[in-house]
Amino acid sequence: MTITEIARLAEVSVSAVSRYLNQGYVSEEKARRIKEVIEKNGYQPSKQAQSLRTKKSKVVGVILPKISSESIARMASGISQVLSDKGYQMLLTSTENDPKKEIQYLQLLNHNPVDGIIFSASVFDKAHREVLQKLQVPVVIVSQRFEGCACVYHDDYGAAAAMTQLLIARGRKRIAHIGVTQKDEAAGRSRTRAYQDALAGAGLLAPASMIEETGFTTDDGYEGMKRLWERHPDLDGVFCATDTLAVGALEYLKEAGRKVPEEISVTGIGHNRMSRVITPKLTTAHLHYRTSGVEAAKMLLEMMEQEQTVEKQLKLGFEIVEAESV
Repeated sequence: MTITEIARLAEVSVSAVSRYLNQGYVSEEKARRIKEVIEKNGYQPSKQAQSLRTKKSKVVGVILPKISSESIARMASGISQVLSDKGYQMLLTSTENDPKKEIQYLQLLNHNPVDGIIFSASVFDKAHREVLQKLQVPVVIVSQRFEGCACVYHDDYGAAAAMTQLLIARGRKRIAHIGVTQKDEAAGRSRTRAYQDALAGAGLLAPASMIEETGFTTDDGYEGMKRLWERHPDLDGVFCATDTLAVGALEYLKEAGRKVPEEISVTGIGHNRMSRVITPKLTTAHLHYRTSGVEAAKMLLEMMEQEQTVEKQLKLGFEIVEAESV
């Protein structure tokens, strides 16, 4: 069925049908007749035809680092919900934390019919900045603060400071840190700096030997805790940059016969499922990952509708979740 046939059956002009399909003004009576014809005949507008008329694809490219991650999955869910509600499709790509793939996907989407891009990466360098500056469609960065771009990010420093201060408040004085690469501004540099500042503020030492930089897996947390314990068997607290690392640390401490929290307390960040099912349950900071996806999608839609670059930056808060590990 074509819009010409719809117009004939509804006894209206073709232009009235076109305005109705594109959310333009049509009188209530004409809109009622057009709607009845469409519903009776099951008409579906051609997306290709709409794209040609509006020069919009109704597709948003979403580049995420690792969709198998719970936090990333929560973020993707928020993005998907908002885009779907507004009639957009999501073209999702996973980079597996590979900076080269991130650049490749940004370039690929820039030369394909997407109306905008939502992009998350752990590390930003000169190559990222160059390709972002060349994008011909609006882009929103999520989970990292990046100057010159619209962003939705978390209060990583505040959450890490709160988790370290909680250990201090419980009387812990020899507190170590299992962190991630300092090239990662959010999970790495900001959280490590907050740990150091919190200890300094309490008059406690944070020597380099008390900090273990590692990867992002539970195995990394396990091995990081093992190395720390071998260097400092008198530790009574450890702040982990993520819940996943904290779970690995707890596994090692159990095997080593250390009692948590009687002998040593452990905190993390993220509030993922593992933190709630492991024994003892993990004290952590809840980050609003799904909300970050929702807000990033809303921000991008606003930019696309206004057809202008909006360098708005939104920092989300956190919630302290006290459990059994402290």
